[in-house]
Amino acid sequence: MRLGIIGLPQSGKTTVFNALTRGHAPTGTMIGGGRFEVHTAVVPVPDPRVDALSALFHPRKTIYAQVTYSDIAGIESNPTTRGELKGSLLAELRQMDGLLHVVRVFEDSTVPHPLGLIDPARDAAAMDGELLINDLITVERKLERLQDDLRKGAAKDKAQAQKDIELFEKLHAHLQADKPLREMNLSPDEERGLSGHGLLTRKPMLILWNLGESQKETPLRESNPDSARRGYGTAGIQGKLEMEIAQMPEEEMRTFLSEYGIAEPGLNRVIRLSYDLLGLLSFFTVGEDEVRAWTVRRGALAPEAAGAIHTDMQKGFIRAEVVHYDDLTALGGLAEARTKGKLRLEGKEYPVRDGDVLNIRFAN
Repeated sequence: MRLGIIGLPQSGKTTVFNALTRGHAPTGTMIGGGRFEVHTAVVPVPDPRVDALSALFHPRKTIYAQVTYSDIAGIESNPTTRGELKGSLLAELRQMDGLLHVVRVFEDSTVPHPLGLIDPARDAAAMDGELLINDLITVERKLERLQDDLRKGAAKDKAQAQKDIELFEKLHAHLQADKPLREMNLSPDEERGLSGHGLLTRKPMLILWNLGESQKETPLRESNPDSARRGYGTAGIQGKLEMEIAQMPEEEMRTFLSEYGIAEPGLNRVIRLSYDLLGLLSFFTVGEDEVRAWTVRRGALAPEAAGAIHTDMQKGFIRAEVVHYDDLTALGGLAEARTKGKLRLEGKEYPVRDGDVLNIRFAN
C-alpha cells in the first residue's frame, strides 16, 4: 500500500506530503544533476470505527490501517514536450501501488510557476502525457521482443506467446489513442499477464488540486462515486494551510479546529480517498489486548483475510466468526451479538465485507 506523490516543480507536492504525514521535509528545494530525493512515511488511516471499537473494548493497544506515502522529487517534465523518464526515477515510480498527482491551483508571486501562468488543466494533462508516453515505450519494446522470439522460434510456448502479442497489441492501440491503461477492461488472465511490468497508467491515480487559502472550489471535476472503482479520482485541499495544521501540537490543533468549526483536517479525507483508490477494505479484530484494523483487497475471501493476520491462520483456516461493525456497536458487545444471532460462522467462500469484525478459527 504505497502511494507515490508526484507533480511538476512548484506544485506543492512536498507541502502536501508534510500535511499527510505531519512531517517536516524541506519544501521548495530543487535537486540538480539528474538526482532526486524520495521522502517516505507511513500514515495511519483515520477511521472512527476503530475509535468506537477501542472505546467499547478498552484494549491495551489500538492499531489503525496504514498507507505509505513517498514524495518523489525531481520530476522536471516539460509539459510542452514528452520524453522518457530515466533510470532510478522510473524504477521508483514502478514500485508504487498508486499515484497521487498534486496539481497547482494556488497563486503565489513568491513561488513562480515554471511555465509562468497557472493552468491546472494543462499541468494535469502534461503529467498524464509523460506517464502515457513511458508506457507506450515499454509496451512497444515488449511487443518487439515477443514478435522477435516468435519469429526466431525462441518462444517456449508459441500459443502463449501469440496470446501475449495480442494483449500487448491491445495495450499499444489503447495508448496510441491517448488513453491511460487503467481505463481498459482486462480479463483476470490478462491482468496477471501484466503483473511485474510496472506500467504507470495502470496504477490508480488521485489528482489533488492544491488550492490557495482563499480558494474554495476545485478548477475541474471533483470525485464521483464511481471514480475509485475505475482507479481514478480527484479532490481539492489547501495544502499550505493543511501542512500548518498538521504540524501543530496535538492540543493546539484540536483547539484550532474547534474554534473554526472544522470537524477534522481536510487531509483525513485525502488519506481515506487514497485507501479507497487502491481497492482496499478494512476488517477488524477486537479484544482486551488489541483492537486493530486490517487491510485486504475488495473481494477477498475469509482465508485471505486470515492470511493478512498471519500466514499460519490462512494455511490452517477452519471457520471465521463474523459480526459486522454496525451490529456489534449497536448491540454493545460480542456476547449481545451472539445472543441476537448477529455473530455467525462463515467458511472459506465467504467474501469479507468492509467493516466486518472477524475471529479466525484455525488448526495449528
